[in-house]
Amino acid sequence: MHPFRKAVEDRDEQAVADLLAPNVVFTSPVAFKPYPGKAITAAILRGVLRVFEDFTYVREIADPGGRDHAFVFTATVAGKEIHGCDFLHFDEAGLIDEFTVMVRPLSAAHALAEAMGAQFDRIAAEAAAESAAQSQVG
Repeated sequence: MHPFRKAVEDRDEQAVADLLAPNVVFTSPVAFKPYPGKAITAAILRGVLRVFEDFTYVREIADPGGRDHAFVFTATVAGKEIHGCDFLHFDEAGLIDEFTVMVRPLSAAHALAEAMGAQFDRIAAEAAAESAAQSQVG
């Protein structure tokens, strides 16, 4: 099992964050503008773990070189069944530097947008705190 899949399925937030490159770019299925940086990406993924119920990966697809992976999933958000895919690209160090999510159907995408919108103040605060802590360490 891929380490990313294991971390997500174990709901191990730290293990997920440890797999993110500092320059990772997260592209949301419900927001136009991508989110650059590890702190905001990790915070968004923690928010997703809070709003997704019955989350499971159903398929894992990888390119022969190992740098591109697709993880197909199902979950429930606000009573709506959602189907989606996490498209990940890994850098030379094996860290995720591109993270794109696609979801369907539209009714579930709307439910996800609403649920994540309700989380966004917390997500922004978590990302700011993490960025501040990183700047003190680095």
